Amino acid sequence: MSSATALIAALAAPLSFQLAQAAPPSLASTSVEETARSVDALTQRDLDSLAADLGYRMTIVSNRPGNCPTGKVVCFDVDLAITTPARVPAGIAAAEIRFGFINGIVAASSDVFDVRLINGDLHRLSIKPGQTWAAATTYHVRLVGAGNWFSTYHAMPNAHIVAPGLQGRVIAASKPRVDGQSGLESLPFVAPMTDEALLATQAVDDVTRWLAPERALERYATRGPASTPDTVILPLPASINRPAGEPLDLTRGVQVKLSGVNARDVAPALAAINAVGIGKGPVPLRILVHPAADLGAEAYRLSIRPAGVDIRAGGAAGASYALRSLVQQAAGEQGRPRPLEVQDAPRLPFRGLHVDLGRNFHSRDEILKLIEQMATYKLNRLHLHLGDDEGWRLEIPALPELTRVGGYRCFDDTEQTCLLPQLGANPDPAAPTNGFLTQADYVAILHAARDRQIEVIPSFDMPGHSRAAIRSMEARYARLMAAGRRSEAERYRLVDPNDATRYRSIQNYNDNTLNVCSENTYHFVDTVIDAIRAMHKTAGVPLRTYHIGADETAGAWTDSPACRARMAKTGEKPADLGAAFIERVAGDLAKRGIMVAGWSDGLSHTAADRMPAKVQTNIWGGMFTGGVTEAHEQLNRGWAVVLSMPDVTYLDMPNAVDPMESGYDWGARETDSFKAFAFMPENLPANAALMTDVKSRPSTIADTAPVAQNRRIAGLQAQVWSETVRGDAQVDYMLFPRVLALAERAWHRAAWEPTYVAGTSYTFGDARVPMSDVYRDWRDFAGRAGAALSAMDRAGIAYRLAPPGARIANGQLEAMAELPGETIEYSDAGGQWRPYAGPVAVTGDVVVRTRSPDGRRVGRSVTVTQRQEATNGSQVAVAATRPSPAAPAQPANSVPTQ
Repeated sequence: MSSATALIAALAAPLSFQLAQAAPPSLASTSVEETARSVDALTQRDLDSLAADLGYRMTIVSNRPGNCPTGKVVCFDVDLAITTPARVPAGIAAAEIRFGFINGIVAASSDVFDVRLINGDLHRLSIKPGQTWAAATTYHVRLVGAGNWFSTYHAMPNAHIVAPGLQGRVIAASKPRVDGQSGLESLPFVAPMTDEALLATQAVDDVTRWLAPERALERYATRGPASTPDTVILPLPASINRPAGEPLDLTRGVQVKLSGVNARDVAPALAAINAVGIGKGPVPLRILVHPAADLGAEAYRLSIRPAGVDIRAGGAAGASYALRSLVQQAAGEQGRPRPLEVQDAPRLPFRGLHVDLGRNFHSRDEILKLIEQMATYKLNRLHLHLGDDEGWRLEIPALPELTRVGGYRCFDDTEQTCLLPQLGANPDPAAPTNGFLTQADYVAILHAARDRQIEVIPSFDMPGHSRAAIRSMEARYARLMAAGRRSEAERYRLVDPNDATRYRSIQNYNDNTLNVCSENTYHFVDTVIDAIRAMHKTAGVPLRTYHIGADETAGAWTDSPACRARMAKTGEKPADLGAAFIERVAGDLAKRGIMVAGWSDGLSHTAADRMPAKVQTNIWGGMFTGGVTEAHEQLNRGWAVVLSMPDVTYLDMPNAVDPMESGYDWGARETDSFKAFAFMPENLPANAALMTDVKSRPSTIADTAPVAQNRRIAGLQAQVWSETVRGDAQVDYMLFPRVLALAERAWHRAAWEPTYVAGTSYTFGDARVPMSDVYRDWRDFAGRAGAALSAMDRAGIAYRLAPPGARIANGQLEAMAELPGETIEYSDAGGQWRPYAGPVAVTGDVVVRTRSPDGRRVGRSVTVTQRQEATNGSQVAVAATRPSPAAPAQPANSVPTQ
């Protein structure tokens, strides 16, 4: 499920901390020895000065070190350089540096420093006995990580320096920066990754290559430039007809007449009309809502004629979608659309967006903004991930510690007031990565979603991924025990205090799993669910679906006395306990009339006959690593299968193979808009015809678990996980415009998608998926997506502006944007930025970038160099300006060869 599952795909052996220096310390990491040698000479001013002046530099040396520690098949080398200032205060030996490192450190070497794991990704760097910090000195610590490190953005910012009795401080050199023009976060403390041979791949069979500008140009040219679509509606309607006739002048304003629907139920869609400058006026806009055999609740018919606009829909949702289509087309034709007839209905009933607030918090305003975008592109499920190891993000009145402690990360080793910093979070309580939704915030989100026909699905991952809840309830326990209220203190305690089980989760936590053998756990779950139900009732929105997570449960409970007593009584084994938890909670939800949802790996361990009749399962197995079989098997159980495949739908994966693109990459080295557009949700094996695996290798997907007749995929969900997403603008960057392509596939079935035939396998390049048709439809989609950029500009969406494809051939710069509407700029020899209008003579290296249609933002700049690689430059230049119908097929996830 979680993006932190990078290590599942990356490692051949489980993660463990294998440094020779010492065992991991407890969370209260200040030892008696450290206190004794401490701090009389080290003042807060000294610590502040050190944090301001210390040098902090991380260099990814190689993903191919060739000398991985025993038991580790793959590893990488990192150099961490610490530079001391000209003056080093007395007592500095008591200080330690804490830093995030998401992969397990399997070896470390330094003459001066010990490296120890605290918990999760948080590590400590402390001076060895007998050593000292010298002034104006650079110390190098070699770190060997398990797995791989393909992006500068895998580094965790906000390293900090702490000392006993003093307030910790973030090391200034490790802070992230935000570029004023692009709005993109940068990590200046990470050395540029420039050596493709050492850094781009790890295994000899990995054929992935960085998407250099020259390769991007060839890719874009192969697909062909975007067409100018006759209609710009996105997602594409099922049927479009454009009769002859004069345009309808909507700039005069519209007079709305409603029948069969309340104004409140379509108010946001009507407001969208005003947002594109269409006010009140004489043009009739008639909306009739009447369920019929040929019109489901989300279906609609839209007619634009010289006499006015008529909408007929099967429900408020269909009427709203029709209005959204009208707004898009009106804006695309400058308020004077020509006659248009649309008949439309969704392909899949579940069209979802998942946003992770647990790892790093994202604001109520960001969620409200996303809800409006979901409505624009006809998505109807918002899956809010509100609790994980690193944070609890929704106020539960009966359990205030959940947000008072679990909603924040700061400098408190006892974790009685907050959690320890993880994932590079700024320990300042006021930082945007900290915080939570109040009840009022959540109700406002429910109202906004309801008014746009979107169901909100709350999610708190359990029984694993629950560290924020566990630590918060331990703080509650300590508070009530101090007050002498033992029975009340114990009621919500989520751990067995006598549990001696030793484990590490895939994210390197040793304390993140609820004890499923304790009734306290079920009191806790019931209290949370009932509180959320109450918020939904206050909002007038029933809680229909609750997502329990249920994935990645570590090997807990084996040495829990409570679990041993239970297993002795029931005959269960430790491996059975997680499934029993899911079955019980699912049953409790069903009694409340709530459908249980969960991630497919946890649900797969349950017994179908002990689960409710209605179950939603989010399939997050990889396309080439068993996910297709898992989806088919759970579909055959009769469950509602929602595809959440990391290869395509995890939009926190990188947009492109480039060390300057953010996102974890364990599931996919890149997912661009084309790859998402080409996904075939109702014939999963067929995706092998277009898609390569995580090493960019062609492969086969065999249908080893054929789908029973009349079983159908329920839906498709886009995910953005937040381990490396620390700001609201970064949420926009990772989601848009890629989410538009997934919205298209969830709503509209392309003619080139082959019908599923049970037992049929597909291999890369299979002619049953005609690439010429895929490219043709892509060019139409790209034209419609390009038209949507201006609307996203107006809505304040900080979408990604892809770097141009570009090359220098015969002394001329040739460049091409991924989407129309993005203007290209270039600069040579450090000169001024100039607009690019076509091939232009240049000398030396050139830097190129794209700019948004409103001119306010620029994308990431890339350098185009003069080199022999561009031997077929003239041919590419023709393709970039004049599409060739005979362009060679190019797979969705491969890198063009040169």
